[in-house]
Amino acid sequence: PAVMSNFILGIDLGTTSVKAVLLAAGCRTVAAGHSEPTAADLSDDSGIKAKEQDPGAIINAVNRCLAQLPGDKLQHVSRVGLTGQMHGVLFWKANSGCDWSNVNYFTPRDTSQLVTWQDRRCSSDFLSSLPKPESHFGVSTGFGCATIFWYMKHRPQFLDDFSVAGTIQDYVVSMLCGLDSCVMTPQNAASWGFFNTASSQWNENILKAAGFPVRLLPRCVPPGALVGQTHSDWHGIPAGTPVGAALGDFQCSVYSCMSSPADAVLNISTSAQLTFAMPADFTPPNSPQLESSISYFPYFDSSYLAVAASLNGGNALATFVETLTAWTKELGVEPRDSCLYEKLIGSALNQESSDLMVSPTILGERHAPLCLGQVTNISASNLSLGHVFRALCRGVVSNVASMMPVEHLQRAGVRRLVGSGSALARNEVLRQEVERAFPLQVVYGQNADSAVGVAMALCDRL
Repeated sequence: PAVMSNFILGIDLGTTSVKAVLLAAGCRTVAAGHSEPTAADLSDDSGIKAKEQDPGAIINAVNRCLAQLPGDKLQHVSRVGLTGQMHGVLFWKANSGCDWSNVNYFTPRDTSQLVTWQDRRCSSDFLSSLPKPESHFGVSTGFGCATIFWYMKHRPQFLDDFSVAGTIQDYVVSMLCGLDSCVMTPQNAASWGFFNTASSQWNENILKAAGFPVRLLPRCVPPGALVGQTHSDWHGIPAGTPVGAALGDFQCSVYSCMSSPADAVLNISTSAQLTFAMPADFTPPNSPQLESSISYFPYFDSSYLAVAASLNGGNALATFVETLTAWTKELGVEPRDSCLYEKLIGSALNQESSDLMVSPTILGERHAPLCLGQVTNISASNLSLGHVFRALCRGVVSNVASMMPVEHLQRAGVRRLVGSGSALARNEVLRQEVERAFPLQVVYGQNADSAVGVAMALCDRL
């Protein structure tokens, strides 16, 4: 009988949903996929601007996802790859971080809540009190090391309960393989701060001198490395299946749709990122360039991506729609949110251009945290919804373009822009503004997908 082709399982543990795909190893095509919302957000009544998620809810979503994939294919999985939301931190106890008594899958045990990348507890004053990292990455609120420093100062006894820390995707790798420590790739380590990508080492001396619990820091291995094997059967995947070290969701999403060095990828979903691959011999500066809007993310095979990562993308549009909904409710009208978005797009398509200026940076930017949004050049004739929504969409795109100007892309040899992300897919006005702002060939439809990217990355390293 014909041998069934092997599959690579790619799992992406996102901020709001989990996605799993089976990639046929021979032809790099997706044979099956499923995604589930995590509904893991915990309400914050602490007053510290915390953003935390329940790891149990995230793992439940993983289990629901895998249960939807075809069982006959899961039995032929030859590699498992994980990726997920970067910067965040979860704490657990070695050897007791989960419970496998359910035979086919594990549930978390003895873990903290996941403090996510969206956490705002570290004020700028607190961040400026931290030691200076020996790294080309600065440290922002929501970064793993910053969060650990915060616990050291405000709740030191909390850290005593745990022996291991990692991102949520590192945690899942550890639990699948039964590791008593955490293994991390530079893709996730760099997102925590205090990690030097040139030497692939944590800033241990700087951290030790500051009293930081370096015992919590994961050990680093290169992206694409296998770190262990599943130690139990898992949803039909046989015990003993090799598992790769977890990767960053940003790098995986880029990997899934950047097909040539002459490509740049513009992703607009909740937030927005514009990125291209640096030449192989590039090394980043060894201290943070805090005022720079471009950062360099470790990619694969010791290379780097140049990234303009904006905190303001589809979330700025969503805030506008939510505000509009709230206003109409205050006026006693019950709008239906879904059709509101379609109507706004329709009205902006009728309004081909606008001289209204909207700067949509309502969340600030990492390189300019205090620079908030503004609306200028308002006249009596440009206040229609078509004008406002057109100007808002243009503002989202021009903000990204100001962070990484098109001349910068052209000097780097970029000839094509791959557009991806849910906000671009749903919004023709946004696509028009992208084509206006970037005089390059723009292609859509190669949607960046971190779950596919992590499976491809493992496939390419077989």
